[in-house]
Amino acid sequence: MKRNLMFLVLCVFSIATMAQQAFKGSLSCKEENLHLTIDLYEESINVPGMEMFGPMHGYLNGNVYGIWSITSAKIVNATTALIRLSNDQGSETQEVKLTKNDDQYIFEQVDGVCIKKVEGRKLVKIPKKLIFKLNK
Repeated sequence: MKRNLMFLVLCVFSIATMAQQAFKGSLSCKEENLHLTIDLYEESINVPGMEMFGPMHGYLNGNVYGIWSITSAKIVNATTALIRLSNDQGSETQEVKLTKNDDQYIFEQVDGVCIKKVEGRKLVKIPKKLIFKLNK
């Protein structure tokens, strides 16, 4: 009986811990064709093409110029995190506020250069505020 009770308690704690990890997973913004892969709790993600730097907190790719890796992350509270992205050359950085709101994540560029995408033969800024959804 004690063993079953202990198992049940461990299961409940495990499920609660998994539910609290709001800043871990694969997110997509379909409107802009962007993908954000994150683990803001630990550096566990290898950025494609940058494996030599070791695991990081994640990266942004898709319809942007290059791959933007997360060079630092700070979880402010249960729904808000601040991340710093750097382009694949390391020449540009962007601070982003990421806010979880129900089943979506609001990605707001705060400080730094604007992240750009290629449109035709020009580089244009992506919107400062984007909505991402968790991929299931």
